[in-house]
Amino acid sequence: MADDPHAIFEEWLAEAQLSEVNDPTAMALATVNAQGQPSVRMVLMKGHDARGFVFYTNMDSRKGGDLAANPRAGLLFHWKSLRRQVRVEGPVEPVSAEEADAYFATRGRDSQLGAWASDQSRPLDARATFEARFEAVKARFEGGDVPRPPRWSGYRVVAERIELWNDRAHRLHERRLFTRNGQGNWSEGLLFP
Repeated sequence: MADDPHAIFEEWLAEAQLSEVNDPTAMALATVNAQGQPSVRMVLMKGHDARGFVFYTNMDSRKGGDLAANPRAGLLFHWKSLRRQVRVEGPVEPVSAEEADAYFATRGRDSQLGAWASDQSRPLDARATFEARFEAVKARFEGGDVPRPPRWSGYRVVAERIELWNDRAHRLHERRLFTRNGQGNWSEGLLFP
């Protein structure tokens, strides 16, 4: 029964890109800090292949701190229009500097400037403080490229478990669970709904 869950994910994502109104690459990212406190937030997947699922952030953000203390994460894609969801669990590793630089270069200029201006997840005394910092960074890089900030990069969730969930009538859902063994091969089983 074992298929490649990454190939199935790519098929489902392609369908979601045609049917989801907003952000088919949106995923819930769950992390746990050093004290065991869980946290979950929405992020955008910016890459996917057999190596894993990639997102980018300020490494000093709450999620970055959680991942430094406990480099494991869970992801959830929920495509309501398709009545499907995908759950992913596994260790997290940093992307290469080259990958982070390449992705950062594709971002809109204001998003690049915002990455410099924001102390993501830190307390902010007033919105005006952030807006002033944004304007200062804008002036600093006027007329040139905006380089990637040193504390801004990406993470890859390396899937050890991928669950593919299909909605069925009367809550008789279909749940396929793929688990990766020590040799990197996938095995597949079913879960009760």
